Amino acid sequence: QVQLVESGGGLVRTGGSLRLSCAASGLTFSTRHMGWFRQAPGKEREFVAVIHWNGGSTNYADSVKGRFTISRDNAKNTVYLQMNSLKPEDTAVYYCAAKRSVYSDYARAVTYDYWGQGTQVTVSS
Repeated sequence: QVQLVESGGGLVRTGGSLRLSCAASGLTFSTRHMGWFRQAPGKEREFVAVIHWNGGSTNYADSVKGRFTISRDNAKNTVYLQMNSLKPEDTAVYYCAAKRSVYSDYARAVTYDYWGQGTQVTVSS
């Protein structure tokens, strides 16, 4: 049974930082590209960041570029999202997801095979 479990969400003030973690089990983590998506109330789920299975490539949404960093530890089956300089518009439920298909269509949620349950991030002004 595949499980992706996010943690690290919470309430933070504008300009603050949070580090999200996503622990994977039941799949060969080291062969999966891992992505982070988010969904704010009343909005569609949107791509945030992705990391190639070998850690050699990363990509970010323009809205988070320069503020967020995605990383992974294949020995721990865990992917991270370091979020700095947080803004109120970053408030959302954050989901991690795993995919085995081609890396290049990383922004399309439909290409991901497995999803976590999400963790709430709230940034107060």
